[in-house]
Amino acid sequence: MQAYVYKSRRKADTFVYLAARDDFARLPEPLRTQMGALDFVLEVALTPERRLAREDAAVVRQNLAARGFHVQFPPQASPGERADA
Repeated sequence: MQAYVYKSRRKADTFVYLAARDDFARLPEPLRTQMGALDFVLEVALTPERRLAREDAAVVRQNLAARGFHVQFPPQASPGERADA
């Protein structure tokens, strides 16, 4: 399965994976508004063997198949960890 990855200009470290390139109509309007403009950054083959740095590839594939998109939010800071560290 191919995935097309876009970076939000408005939300730092937030990425949108799409099942079809530039198929922004799949995104619900509130999400499109929240994300702002999206810049294409990567095309990737999401095979069962593929590992992603911050997402479970199986979950991404499942969301792409069911909805046509997946959103990767920034990592949460651990308790006691400073966000600006």
